[in-house]
Amino acid sequence: MFDSVPETTQIAIRRVLEKFIAGDASLFDDISPEINFRIEHYRDETDVSWQAATSLNALVEVISRLGVEVFPKGTAAIGIDSLALGNNWHLTRFEQQFFYAVRQNMCQSVTFILSHEEDAKLDFFREIVTTVDDVVEDPAQ
Repeated sequence: MFDSVPETTQIAIRRVLEKFIAGDASLFDDISPEINFRIEHYRDETDVSWQAATSLNALVEVISRLGVEVFPKGTAAIGIDSLALGNNWHLTRFEQQFFYAVRQNMCQSVTFILSHEEDAKLDFFREIVTTVDDVVEDPAQ
């Protein structure tokens, strides 16, 4: 029913995520000025009310705050897998590892992102953070 998007296909959500990981501010070039953006958390009491934007200027503020409060040391992708849902909609599973400033610890998370693009620009983004787990280092290493 749905088709997996090959990694070599440059859909808007993949470009934005790759640039976010790289700390590349040109990610905003791939986002529509009319962006509808929100991050939500499943079973987490973290206040994410500020993680929403309906304009590019507001999104710049959200991304800047994420950089300070969530990803002060950046993030590394473990996996980015997308499914084409049709009509420029995509469902992306994004797994990442990062130093989480809130916990002062390395963490790993899995998120699901529903996105839409128009004219090769991301115009809808809903991320559900399903897990944020502490990374436990193997004492044998």
